[in-house]
Amino acid sequence: MQLSTRKISSFFYSQYFSDGLRITLGVLIPVLLFNGFNQLADGVSFALGALCVSVVDSPGPAIQKRNSMIVCCLLILLVSLLTGFIQHNPFFLGIEIVLLAFFFSMFAVYGNRASSIGTCALLIMIFMIEKRMQPQEVVTSSLLIFAGGIWYTIFSLTFFRIRPYRAAQQALGECISEVAKYLRLKADFYAEKTNIDEDYKNLVSQQINVSQHQDAVRELLFKTRAIVKESTHTSRMLILTFVDLVDLFDQITYTHYDYENLRKSFLETGVLEEISKLIHKMAEEMEQIGFAVQSNKKHKRTNIHNSELEQLKSHIDQIGAEDQQKSTLFLKKILVNIRNINQQLVDMASYTNEVPKTAEKASNLEFSRFVTHQDYAPRLFFENLTFKSASFKHALRVAIVCGIGFTLAKTVATGHHSYWILLTIIVILKPGFSLTKQRNFQRLIGTLAGGLIGVLILLFIPDKTIQFFIMLFLMLFTYSFLRLNYVVSVIFMTPYVLIVFGFLGVDLIHTVEERVLDTVIGSALAFSSIFILFPSWESDQLHGNLIKVLISNQAYLKTITERLCGAPFNAVEYKLARKDVYVESGNLSATFERMISEPKSKQKHIKDLHKFVVLNHMLSSAIAAIAANLPDKNSNNLQVSLKMARHAQIILRETVKKLGPLTETDAKIFSSETEANPVENSSDNEQADGSFLEDQLRFILKICVDIGKVTDVILS
Repeated sequence: MQLSTRKISSFFYSQYFSDGLRITLGVLIPVLLFNGFNQLADGVSFALGALCVSVVDSPGPAIQKRNSMIVCCLLILLVSLLTGFIQHNPFFLGIEIVLLAFFFSMFAVYGNRASSIGTCALLIMIFMIEKRMQPQEVVTSSLLIFAGGIWYTIFSLTFFRIRPYRAAQQALGECISEVAKYLRLKADFYAEKTNIDEDYKNLVSQQINVSQHQDAVRELLFKTRAIVKESTHTSRMLILTFVDLVDLFDQITYTHYDYENLRKSFLETGVLEEISKLIHKMAEEMEQIGFAVQSNKKHKRTNIHNSELEQLKSHIDQIGAEDQQKSTLFLKKILVNIRNINQQLVDMASYTNEVPKTAEKASNLEFSRFVTHQDYAPRLFFENLTFKSASFKHALRVAIVCGIGFTLAKTVATGHHSYWILLTIIVILKPGFSLTKQRNFQRLIGTLAGGLIGVLILLFIPDKTIQFFIMLFLMLFTYSFLRLNYVVSVIFMTPYVLIVFGFLGVDLIHTVEERVLDTVIGSALAFSSIFILFPSWESDQLHGNLIKVLISNQAYLKTITERLCGAPFNAVEYKLARKDVYVESGNLSATFERMISEPKSKQKHIKDLHKFVVLNHMLSSAIAAIAANLPDKNSNNLQVSLKMARHAQIILRETVKKLGPLTETDAKIFSSETEANPVENSSDNEQADGSFLEDQLRFILKICVDIGKVTDVILS
């Protein structure tokens, strides 16, 4: 019950609800004000501009939001003027739809935010098609739309000016919760009743979520000058908490063991179930910390787990004493790891209560190197005008399907709102099959369910005042779930739209029929086009993902090799290499998951690819384990370990060469060899370190060999 209550509270403190509230107010306030002066039609045009610009108002640094919304305002002004002046000529209007659909869909080459700007421009074009204005009214309507966009830009940026840290707190809190879910999945490996293969599948899926959330937090923290440069309590708390969170995720990730053998050896003792329960408790603690950060509250630890840790230590010692032939080394390593996780949770919880001091681990990081910097040069657009580019094929597909949709709207679905066909195409049609399939299903289900709800509301609740407050509720949750759960968003959106049309005096039954018909036509066109028009399958993109993830792991392993050669520990380079591994592993896992939803005929080597994904996870976990156990000072007498590390790098390099030619940047990574030699004198402790490293590197070498073998099968 407490967990469910916190989940509900977490939603209302989340960035999703904040976005929904901001968009609702930004769109609704102008309508109410204009209606108060009996200018509802102008208010709708004004609100239309605000609604379109809200599409660009996605999480990110304020300066990026500001620039993108200003560009968006200018584009919707130009597009609305153009569409308004030629809307009476179907021939020229059709040409405009095809050309602009292609042009603005190509914005995807500049990243997600630019793609949103392109979508916004297409939306205003679609909304303007059926406005039926005289030429003298076009300028007035376009200026109102432009003014609405400017209003929303100012309104949105004011929110961030008042509470500059709020978006970062929400994103960080959600990221902590995602890592907590990852920790829960790790705990399941020790449980008796879970299936290990299924556990790996769930773990890889959750790694995608963690990677996406970490990228979002990096963007907000490291590209926001107020957070990076200022030394306020909140800014230090955010930076230090995120740095610790990434280290904690690293700690969780490298706890990879042979779980089958662990279960065979220790299942009957009950110690694994004890470990699982303790890790679940820590995951619960972590979720509480995430909620505290998200809601900007202090977190008081109710359980510091010291007694459970001592009890677990005693249990492990007892197992070793009862059967001296049974090694408890792995159990002791697990115990040490759990203690480290617990200590990091203590540190993270303390940041919500005390003013954190400037920590060297944060102050020494070069933040700008941890975020990607989008290139907006025009050459990118022209370089992608080739069928080798997935963005070009997608843009061409959108243009053709929009042209067909417009033709059908003029000849078959000739209702007043036939622009819904184009709207459905723009919303549903995505670059890949799996995303288009998913969005298509969600749109259809949401429209049918929402249409039924809307009809029931309008038939059984005739009171306009009550309908208005229901509309506010539906509007708020439409925009709140837009990025969180699209099908839920559409379920709220459809009755909200029907109520709006009800206020405008449009016939209910005809409107419902028209919306359903147009949605079905648009969905059918979008979904069929992904098969027919320049299809793009994940299997075609997979080699690139495989190459990138192997290169990132090779670079990660290279940081270990350099330390074995006596080079001092470079925290920035290590963390950059670690970040690249997590990002590319997440991308590979996401590509693999999308591939699974494609037609069976397009799924190639599914079992082998799944094995590759698991082996990649094991490899990065093993490298992280070595990095965590290497001393900060130079390692000595590690000739054997160094040889194995270099051998593993060579295997990875040869595997990448099998997959395809290296880029110039990747070739530099592979060609750079460490010239230093390990120091020869050593102490007993350092020899023990070397023995541990030899075991771990031998394991890494085996994984690299297995990756090479499974790659050969994939390429066959």
